[in-house]
Amino acid sequence: MKKILNYLFAFGALATTVSCQKNFVDLDPPAQYTDAVYFKKAGDFKAYATGFYGQLQGWSFGNMDNSSDISANSNGNGSDLGHGTIIPSNNNWNYSGIRSCNILLSKVGEYDGAESIDQYVGEAYFFRAYSYFNLLKTFGGVPIITDVLDIDAPELFGKRNSRYEVIELILSDLDQAINRLPTEQNIPASEKGRVSNWAAKAFKAQVSLYAATWQKYVGQATDGDGVSVGAGTAGYDPSNINRYLADAIVQVKDVMDNGGYELWNKNADPSMANLSSWYLFNLEDGESNPGGYDKSTNNEFILYSVYDFTHRQSRLNISWTSWQLYPSRKFVDMAVCTDGLPADKSPLFQGYHTFTSEFQNRDRRLLNYLYAATQAPATITLSFGGLGFGGYGNSKFAVFGHGSRRPDLTESANWPIIRLAEVYLIYAEALYELNETITDEQLDESVNLLRARGAVAPLTNALATAHGLDMREEIRRERAMELYREGKRFDDLKRWGILEESLNASRLGRVVGDGSYATPFKNPDGSPTEAYQPNTYVWGEETVQTADGILNCVIISSNLNHSVMQRHYLYPISIQQIQLNGNLLQNPGY
Repeated sequence: MKKILNYLFAFGALATTVSCQKNFVDLDPPAQYTDAVYFKKAGDFKAYATGFYGQLQGWSFGNMDNSSDISANSNGNGSDLGHGTIIPSNNNWNYSGIRSCNILLSKVGEYDGAESIDQYVGEAYFFRAYSYFNLLKTFGGVPIITDVLDIDAPELFGKRNSRYEVIELILSDLDQAINRLPTEQNIPASEKGRVSNWAAKAFKAQVSLYAATWQKYVGQATDGDGVSVGAGTAGYDPSNINRYLADAIVQVKDVMDNGGYELWNKNADPSMANLSSWYLFNLEDGESNPGGYDKSTNNEFILYSVYDFTHRQSRLNISWTSWQLYPSRKFVDMAVCTDGLPADKSPLFQGYHTFTSEFQNRDRRLLNYLYAATQAPATITLSFGGLGFGGYGNSKFAVFGHGSRRPDLTESANWPIIRLAEVYLIYAEALYELNETITDEQLDESVNLLRARGAVAPLTNALATAHGLDMREEIRRERAMELYREGKRFDDLKRWGILEESLNASRLGRVVGDGSYATPFKNPDGSPTEAYQPNTYVWGEETVQTADGILNCVIISSNLNHSVMQRHYLYPISIQQIQLNGNLLQNPGY
């Protein structure tokens, strides 16, 4: 791990140039650096491939689902999509990572050394797929470039390939990566953080599930892809839905059975106070939690960005900001009760009559993520602030209270990109989407392991039948609860075809009730108590369906302020890019 951190420090974001590599690459002769002397030794390929890791998603508040339907933050990162106010800008159209991968791949045929470079070639294929997937999710179809081009190459001025062609390239690249990358078990401790073949398999499953559900629920509605009529659907095949789903199942099942990963569940340790779902996301050294567990105990993260207090700190005020990443009423109501039933169907749900009643008998993840605790605070004051306040906190990713607390900007927990929990969720969802059914045994080896960490009863077919539950929606509920604020929500809403429905609804906070429904926020005559400052809520209150009936809630962001449309499933290409290449016609609706 230390080696990869040192390389990242040396490379910065990307190793697209080589001026800094003399700091750690043994050149021969030392004063000369050209293609003629580079890419001659396996170490050259390794050093160059290490620069790819700057492409990985890392600590950023833009990765935390702000302004999504389960967030009560209505400004900042994500607000353009969350409100439907996206405009063309020079956003995320970036081929520099792809070019870096193409450079390494172009040198493979010239290498005649004895030492294997398979791992580094595999990393190039993986990161090219990773970059193309980010472009696909943002823009749909994009030009496919797999060669190193000169600045006047005609390919730079070509039309966009369809989303279906881009998906096939991504999956093909990942197959190439899987065949070359080492297993996690064969990556030495000093190299942890490099991509394993299990990570490539998990990522391929993520891509396949995304492609299959997008094609199933969004269909061809966004297939303009900015090209001439018909070209935007090149490579379309309706049978790919089942092919992608079947392959996703195969990939994650291999990871589950053979990857050697396990959920980070230390709840059996009394000193951890059942807070595994909180400490997992701020895990650093042995002083970061009362159990003395450090990063070496975390065998749940499969693909992640490596951080370290000495070599690579986050340089973000993670804790201070995380406390203000408030959840919406919708997210709080999503958590099931300990009997495994949704709050609106469970006799264990205690309603909203006290400050803490709605948290009683609920999934531990809810309390872990919101309060870094097993119970909610005994009192609050409802008052809207700069980032909004719906009456709920957020503790996920924040650090405090144990050992020598590290101040903001120095937090150095690893950022999870794919963890075993998501692998379980992919498995369950892909099975259900493929077969329209899932067995209790398959639930037990996937989502019920997550529910067990949350101390709630397992999801079974009998439970679903007896209480009129939709199994598809229950699997989606588990995904929303487990992966809260891990940067998955907007993509999920898109691929399920429910972006408009989900984002155009108001973001709500606490139930305040009225004269007929007692809460700590209103007196029997309906006037506000000292715990509620209604004049601070510019949008007032809204009467909505809650887990305890139709009740009044405070509004954080009104539906009158949201205008998400089908065009927002994709971002527009920037005017600058279109000016550079006139064949890059705009996405539909912009």
